[in-house]
Amino acid sequence: MTGASGATGATGATGTAGSAGPTGPPPGVLPPRGTPDHGLAVQDRLAASVCDLSLLHELTEHLARTRGLDDTLREVLRAGAALVGAGRGLIALEPSDGLGPDITVGLGLGHGDLGTLETVPPVGLTEAAHRSSGPPRTDQARADRTGTGETPSPEPRPPETPSVEASVEAALDAALDATTPEAAFEAVAPDTPPTGLRHARDLPDPVETLLPDLRHDPSLAPRHREVAAQLGLGASYALGLAAAGGRLGTAVWFYDEPAEPTDRQRRLTGLYLRFATEHIARCLDLSRARGAAASLAAELLPARLPRAPGVRMAVRHHTGPRGGGDWYDALPLPEGGLGLAVGGVTGAGPGAVAAMGRLRASLRAYAVMEGEDPVAVLSDLELLMRLTEPARSATALFAYATAAAGGGHKLILAGAGHCPPLLVGDHRCEYVETSLSAPLNMLSCWEAPSVEVRARPGESLLLYTDGLLHRTGESADRAVARLHSAAQSASRTVREDPELLADHILRTLLPDGLDRAGGVEDLVLLVTRFE
Repeated sequence: MTGASGATGATGATGTAGSAGPTGPPPGVLPPRGTPDHGLAVQDRLAASVCDLSLLHELTEHLARTRGLDDTLREVLRAGAALVGAGRGLIALEPSDGLGPDITVGLGLGHGDLGTLETVPPVGLTEAAHRSSGPPRTDQARADRTGTGETPSPEPRPPETPSVEASVEAALDAALDATTPEAAFEAVAPDTPPTGLRHARDLPDPVETLLPDLRHDPSLAPRHREVAAQLGLGASYALGLAAAGGRLGTAVWFYDEPAEPTDRQRRLTGLYLRFATEHIARCLDLSRARGAAASLAAELLPARLPRAPGVRMAVRHHTGPRGGGDWYDALPLPEGGLGLAVGGVTGAGPGAVAAMGRLRASLRAYAVMEGEDPVAVLSDLELLMRLTEPARSATALFAYATAAAGGGHKLILAGAGHCPPLLVGDHRCEYVETSLSAPLNMLSCWEAPSVEVRARPGESLLLYTDGLLHRTGESADRAVARLHSAAQSASRTVREDPELLADHILRTLLPDGLDRAGGVEDLVLLVTRFE
């Protein structure tokens, strides 16, 4: 992370750990105005302030580019470590609303190290309220600047809060336009939070915990000192993470030797975390929403595949980040039949997931009544959609399988604008043409032919959604050819196990984890092997 690594040289911690950093504003008041020392002091403070705000600008830009909750937590850890001059750290996310997720992310700490730290009582390492020290914060700091000793009334929160990046840029522009060094310094003084952070004054101050000597502090419990010596921890600096919705967790940074951050480092870290905690809260809300959509979609799909004589099945289903409407089904039917279905509705999000659930439930009902005629099943489904879902369309494929005399299975298939299934065996690997029809609810009068094929013993039928093809990033024709090549390249051992065949298809067609990451659309692959 360039921002964090570049910040390391700009900050330091007192003690044996940490690197030397910029000199902060001189203690006490400035020299009298009109003297040469006054102008030099103002310029020094201005240069340090511009450097610090530029650093915050860079770090918040990196944070704004993160994707996902885990990525955000790791970026906050890296940036905080650079600001305080620490080498290791962790964030324990424990939202106070009890809705989770409760996770711990480490920097420079392995899973074993994190497990060892969890054996330490929280007081002193993760969220202690005692031993807090450091520069005054928020209202008290403003009271000190007024010189009256009284806390001024809080500033009203603006209706629209600009971003931290915009606030920093505005401050730097004001400093460049100033006519005097004093005015320039006031424009970028770090004691005044950027506009994008002023509303954070309404939040409770973060709990700050500094333990400058973990190994030799007699006031710490023996377990604290034991773990510090075991992991080579010399000191720790912790800050609570709290957003408008409540407490989120705790961030802790560790030094290898006894040390403590300077007042300036702590002030910069506090400013950064005021923005970071709200960004974490937004990522948490988004993660929860996506998780709820994925859970809802999973509950609307079969909990497990049914067992049928002479048939083995495997399925792979990965939901896109927005939650889509791809679905699959496998259900036993009267007179020893087996119904297999895949499909997808247009759109994404909770609406598409709900429509998918309604569509799948309706298809199951029609399949039980007339499953031996897949065209009739899809025709009834199209009519239902036209009456109840006039603004939505869908693709679907339904297959009816029965045991055939002499071995194998007879398959009757019909599709509605869906991808053609692939039949794979020792002596053939070919597509079954079922795509000569429009999607459901696209035409005023839907109709399609059915196709009958015989699956020989040992052959497998692959049903899938277009998300499998789209995630390859190739054109439709090339993606279909790649799928055929992937199935054809499977060894006999792989083809004999539907689980292995499904994994082989995904691994070959979507290498490097593309089946789980980076895909916008849902992905469904249903493999059925006929004995």
